[in-house]
Amino acid sequence: MSRKITIDPVTRVEGHGRVTIHLDDTGKVNKAYFHIVEFRGFERFIQGHPYWEAPVLVQRLCGICPVSHHLAAAKAIDQLVGIDPFNLSEPAQKLRKLLHYGQIFQSHALHFFYLASPDLLFGVDSPSLNRNVVGVAMADKELARKGILMRKFGQEVIKAIAGKKIHGTACVPGGVYKTFMPEEREYFLNGRDIPNIDTMIEWSREIINFMKAYHIEHKTFMDTFASHPSGHLGMVSGNGKLELYHGALRAIDAEGNITLNDIPTDDYHKYFSEHVERWSYMKFPFLKDRGLENGWNRVGPLARMNVCESIPTPLAEQERQDFFALNGVSVNHHTMHTHWARLIEILHCAEIMKELLNDPDILSTDLRREGERRNEGIGIIEAPRGTLIHHYQVDEKGMIQKCNLIVSTTHNNEAMNRSVRKVAQEVISEQETITEGMLNQVEVAIRAYDPCLSCATQALGKMPLKAELYNADDELIKTISN
Repeated sequence: MSRKITIDPVTRVEGHGRVTIHLDDTGKVNKAYFHIVEFRGFERFIQGHPYWEAPVLVQRLCGICPVSHHLAAAKAIDQLVGIDPFNLSEPAQKLRKLLHYGQIFQSHALHFFYLASPDLLFGVDSPSLNRNVVGVAMADKELARKGILMRKFGQEVIKAIAGKKIHGTACVPGGVYKTFMPEEREYFLNGRDIPNIDTMIEWSREIINFMKAYHIEHKTFMDTFASHPSGHLGMVSGNGKLELYHGALRAIDAEGNITLNDIPTDDYHKYFSEHVERWSYMKFPFLKDRGLENGWNRVGPLARMNVCESIPTPLAEQERQDFFALNGVSVNHHTMHTHWARLIEILHCAEIMKELLNDPDILSTDLRREGERRNEGIGIIEAPRGTLIHHYQVDEKGMIQKCNLIVSTTHNNEAMNRSVRKVAQEVISEQETITEGMLNQVEVAIRAYDPCLSCATQALGKMPLKAELYNADDELIKTISN
């Protein structure tokens, strides 16, 4: 008799999702799905609002990555007032970058230390009571302390620029609303209540060494668990270096062949399309010329390591070289190596923040530019979880008429579903007893992508909606779907 196993909710991720695993009559996994069951709908209800409200409104998509949405929307709104990314004043550009790199730094620290490290420290099938940040603190107090303080550093950077750690406001059309103060810079460079930026760099290098040692000890698991070939998408600068704030879009296939050749971000809509399945509120983006089956890509830290040719900070670049040399591959498809790539980016962000904190431009009051109004704006950045797209169209009064959001987690939808199926087939098929530890392994595959499920369900148009009506005896009596 066929069976269905449900994991609801998936834990230690942002937002609400569930997994259903379908077994055939022999007990083998036939199908497995990662369902996103909450619908936010920002693409629709932001319509009718004036364009200058967008950078503030879209932050409410999420409490984990509001800065990313704030900045992507701000870049789009800049275009609506006639300012392209490189036409911002240098101080405004650098303050936005400092905000952006502080956000990525704190978000990566949150994911690794709070959400991922319990599985790595205790094992994927360890008792569930241990697999949390409290368990990490009890097992390795120093590791937990550094993780907490690293996240705090990034949050304090955000607070200094945007006024609040969560849902602050830094950007205005064509620039930023305030400068950095000398005492704020001193706070981060020399430390007062928190360790300084040099300590952040030191700790980032330490945690990468921890990850390298873990990889050596658990090489088979790290190299094979949830691994599968895929395309990869990310942003690069004009010389192919890793770029997180503004650059060109590059994609490669599983063999490393370029499938999207450094296109301007404003042209993204010429190359991407989106597909909807009835069993999820999250869309499936893909490259038009490669089709739905072959045109999907991973995004995020692992993809960014794969598509760039180098990292523009020396310590992180050395780690990137070691990352590929130690694994002996030119394109890395090992899903669990995403944690390693994420830590390389933490180091890169710390190096960039140090450069920016020492730059006198961040103390300037030359903060805003103006141009000639337009009716369309596109803003794309590399958020912690991957490529984030905001696209707005406005009428002659500046009211938003259309909004399209392609969120990092949305790009990873197909990859996450394939990882779930692979792990379920390897771990659960033909098992007489299904343990909690087995099911957690399915969640581990999802957590590697650090999905933000709240951010990922904004689709415009017809959505797959199903309502089920049960009677008092819990019997399904009617199903309604669109």
